[in-house]
Amino acid sequence: MAGPVHSSGRSSRRLGALPAMLLVAAAAITVGCNEIKPPPVAVADATLADSADQVMFRVRFALIRDGIRRGELFADTAFVFDQNARMELRNVRANFYTVEGALQGTLVAREGTYDSRQGLLEARGDADVTTTDGRELRSPELRYHVGQDQVVSDSSFVLTEPGRRVEGIGFSSDPALRSVIIRKTTGGAAGAVSIPGQ
Repeated sequence: MAGPVHSSGRSSRRLGALPAMLLVAAAAITVGCNEIKPPPVAVADATLADSADQVMFRVRFALIRDGIRRGELFADTAFVFDQNARMELRNVRANFYTVEGALQGTLVAREGTYDSRQGLLEARGDADVTTTDGRELRSPELRYHVGQDQVVSDSSFVLTEPGRRVEGIGFSSDPALRSVIIRKTTGGAAGAVSIPGQ
């Protein structure tokens, strides 16, 4: 009879320890729940990646006009939408070529949008066009129309070339920045500037 009585005593000790363990566990859960965590930060690229048809890295596309390669488009990341018709790009670079295939200028920007149906590249975020003969145009945003082979913008810009510097708002130009039409000048230095319509 002694064996069963001894076993019953151990069971009662275990049952007595159980409420204490539950209290410790409950306290740990309560402390964990009281910790304040900052809200997650929304990331634009994460949202784009969630809704994009596909995401591509280190992309390269030819910009074709009348069957001739007029440029090449590069980006670190491309978020593809609308059945491959629109791409949201990060770290954009575009090379512009002459009809003969010679490099005439390069565009860089932090981000952009390429619409293949319209043949339109929109560059945003410190957009900068630099030509092989030393001209440079900077603007917060600009657009390159592949079909027209034209770089245009409605924003402010700074054009620098040998012998002069022009500041203005709104322009259109060939990618080599040799035929620049300025809508409004706001400043500049040295050299005569011809402004159609002013």
